[in-house]
Amino acid sequence: MLELFYWMVPLFSAVVWIACLITMLVYWAATGRPIYVSEDEGQHIPYISDIGADKLKPMFIAMSAVTVVTFDLAFIFERYLRHSGKLARNTSNWQKVYSACATVAAIVGAAGLILLSIFDTKRHPSLHDYFLGVFIIGYIVSAIFICWEYQRLGIHYRQHSVLRISFWIKLFFIITEICLAVAFGVCSKNHKWNVAAILEWIIAFIYCFYVLSFSIDFLPALRSRHHGGTGHETEMQMAEEQGSMRGMGDGAADNGQYYRGNTTNAVPSVNGYTNGHTNGHTNGHTNGHTNGHMNGNTNGYVNGTTNGYTNGNGYVSHTAEGYPKPATPPPLSSRNF
Repeated sequence: MLELFYWMVPLFSAVVWIACLITMLVYWAATGRPIYVSEDEGQHIPYISDIGADKLKPMFIAMSAVTVVTFDLAFIFERYLRHSGKLARNTSNWQKVYSACATVAAIVGAAGLILLSIFDTKRHPSLHDYFLGVFIIGYIVSAIFICWEYQRLGIHYRQHSVLRISFWIKLFFIITEICLAVAFGVCSKNHKWNVAAILEWIIAFIYCFYVLSFSIDFLPALRSRHHGGTGHETEMQMAEEQGSMRGMGDGAADNGQYYRGNTTNAVPSVNGYTNGHTNGHTNGHTNGHTNGHMNGNTNGYVNGTTNGYTNGNGYVSHTAEGYPKPATPPPLSSRNF
């Protein structure tokens, strides 16, 4: 049941936030689209904070706090699930640093949203604008670091399409929110209040989809409840992954180490066939022609068998004339016990 709980946390956060926004819009429309005290001259589309500074302020504070606190829990759960192996494990310490930075930045952004809802634009306009910037910048920085972590994870776990999908969703959020935030700042500075208000509502709704993207990240943990999880590797698999990453830092994974039957394991078979065939054929053929048919058969068989067995690092059978048969490659070692 805990895996289901992890998946529902960002979903719950997104639902609370979108419910808050829709409630404010419906309330504004239902009350006759009033002009609030905090609105500027010529403005007829309110900012979120204009509605939140009036009668709906208690609801705005409560729902904003619930949204960001539960969303920050999603960052903490993501770190825990990767550490425990229920999600794809981090393959370097740098990835853990990116995750920690993303969590810290998300907490800063959460504090910004709670404080801007408390210090409303009607009573504390300067503080409100400051905390609005903290909120937007905090979550953009958080998204950059979490996106960075997922990009590095995607290199090492190419088979996990969830990482790739989540990475592109978060990258879209970063690019879109930066562009909209810049446009919002320019419009506000040029006193285009209505356009700036529309941009603020769009930024708020896109933030909701960013929160929802974390539910996608937790889907592998939900499946692991039935299939054992992505982190329940055998000791041999873990040793192979650690060996392949040793000395690489956070570089790309050595794909050759993740497949069975690579060139390293094939060395005994290659040497067995090459040395056995070469020595057996050379000695048998040369001695046979030099010493006569009888000696050729005897020496070819003896030398071929002896050299094929000794030099071949494996048993190689021969015909009566001293010609070797191809050695059977040794069975591949199992990756599991």
